[in-house]
Amino acid sequence: MNRNRMSDAIVGAVGDVAGAAADPRQGFSRLRSAVSGRTLATVAAGVGIGYLIARSRRRG
Repeated sequence: MNRNRMSDAIVGAVGDVAGAAADPRQGFSRLRSAVSGRTLATVAAGVGIGYLIARSRRRG
């Protein structure tokens, strides 16, 4: 069940980012209020790990 909440949070954040592209002022306001610190840290960690994996495979 925890996995579903995480995927819902990620999908919601992606939707807010897409909304920010259409109307930046309202989209970023909505994004700031929707994303918690924990979700932001999880997404940042995932991006960092993905970057390191891609970098190591590229040197491969």
